[in-house]
Amino acid sequence: MENSKNLRQSSDFIQSLERGLQVIQAFSEETPKLTVSQAAKITGLSRPAVRRILLTLEALGFTESANGIYSLTARTLTLGYAYISSQNIWNIAVPIMREFVEKTGESCSISVLDGAEVIYVARVPANRIMSISLDVGSRLPAYASSMGQMLLACLPEEELHKVLDETPFKKYTENTIADKESMMEELDKVRERGWAGVDQQLEQGLRSIAVPIRRGDGSVIAAINCSAHAGRVSRKTLREEFLPLLRETSDRITQAVSISSGSSLGSL
Repeated sequence: MENSKNLRQSSDFIQSLERGLQVIQAFSEETPKLTVSQAAKITGLSRPAVRRILLTLEALGFTESANGIYSLTARTLTLGYAYISSQNIWNIAVPIMREFVEKTGESCSISVLDGAEVIYVARVPANRIMSISLDVGSRLPAYASSMGQMLLACLPEEELHKVLDETPFKKYTENTIADKESMMEELDKVRERGWAGVDQQLEQGLRSIAVPIRRGDGSVIAAINCSAHAGRVSRKTLREEFLPLLRETSDRITQAVSISSGSSLGSL
C-alpha cells in the first residue's frame, strides 16, 4: 500500500492511464451505458477529459457509442483474461476444486481482494440453480461474503481500516453486518479461528464458508469457499464436514502450484 502511494507521487506515474482506467471502471452492471456527463460524475473527472478518453477507447475498440451514449465492447474482456491467463495458479486449481465439488455436491470458488470487493478468479459450480449468477470476473462486496471476510481479516490493521472506511455498507438481508464496528468484531473472530462463514448475509437462503490460500511464505494470496443453500446444508454440516475438506483443498492447491512453478508460491 505504501509502495503504491509512493509510485503515485513519482514522475514515472502516468495520470492519463489512471484516468482511462477510471472511466472503464465507471461502467458496471448498474450503469452499462453512460453519457460523457454521467461518466464524469461517477469518476469525478472533467467532461472534456472524459470525452477524450471515451473517444480514444472507441478508436481502440474498447467502447462503442450511439447518440452520445457509450458502452463497453467485448474487447474489454481481454484486460481481465490477460490477468487470468497469466496467473496459471487458477488453472491448476480448477481440477482440485472439481474434486471438492464432486465430494460435497456444492459450488467452490476462489477470489482475490480488490479494494472493498472480491473478484472471482476461479469457480466450479454445482449443478444447482441459484439466484446469484457468478462466474470468473464477478464482483461481490467483501464485507457480505465469506471469501471477502476471510481476505479482509488477513489485511494489515492500517490497510483494513482504510478499506472499511471506504466501504459503502448496505443491508442486503437482516443478517448482513453493515457497519464498521460490528465488522471489525467479526473479523477478529475470523482471524482467531482461521476461517470465515456467512449465513444469509448477502442473499436470503445462501450460506458459505471460506479459508485462505497462502504462498510458501505464509502470506495470503486468495480465498477459497464453498457455498450452499441454507435449506439443504446446515451450518453444522458446513463446519464439521465441508470445512476440513475445504482446508485440504486449499493445501493441495498451494502444493500443486509450488510443484508447477518449480519453487515456492512466495516467488510468484
